[in-house]
Amino acid sequence: MRLLLVEDEKSLADSLAYLLRSQRYQVDVAYDGAAGLKLALEKVYDLIVLDRMLPKMNGIEVLRELRELQLEIPVLMVTARDTVQDRVQGLDSGADDYLLKPFATEELLARVRALTRRGQAPLQESEMATPSFRFTPAKGEVVQGGEVIRLTPTESSLLELLLRNANNVVTKEIILERIWGYASDIEPGNIDLYIHYLRKKLQTTSIRTIRSKGYMWEE
Repeated sequence: MRLLLVEDEKSLADSLAYLLRSQRYQVDVAYDGAAGLKLALEKVYDLIVLDRMLPKMNGIEVLRELRELQLEIPVLMVTARDTVQDRVQGLDSGADDYLLKPFATEELLARVRALTRRGQAPLQESEMATPSFRFTPAKGEVVQGGEVIRLTPTESSLLELLLRNANNVVTKEIILERIWGYASDIEPGNIDLYIHYLRKKLQTTSIRTIRSKGYMWEE
């Protein structure tokens, strides 16, 4: 699981990052809103822990920008402002949960666990469409030019990950974590093999190799 922590109080940010890493989360830290937004747009995260009062861009501005760009990353907003109006504004701007400072570390970890579980809800039968084909992740089926192409579970998970992050680089590290799990001993070279399988099965050039980084779906 990869988290983004956006907190301008450096000592608090570093302490929270240490706590989260001790729970086996991978954590990136930004100390202002603009830097946090930049990271959120560049990388794939399972959750953003976002302080409300930030320099350069406040948490509400960051959150609204993410939602306007239709990025549905779960966001836990953290703030010392405890009025009902403040909480309503945060939730109306797209926050998934709200945590008041000061808070117990156990409560923070419980909120993080709840939100990351929510982001891993079972797949539905819904389709994902590209100009070239229709893809049903739950079935592992691609319909292309009237032909049904069946994918293995790993191929299906990999294609879904790429499509859900279309036009963004998905690093090999993220692919390994999302597809095979944090503790897996799968070698990074296996990713290249599955990318080869996908390209061949779909006869597509939309999966771009981004040298030294990973892959990107680009129509």
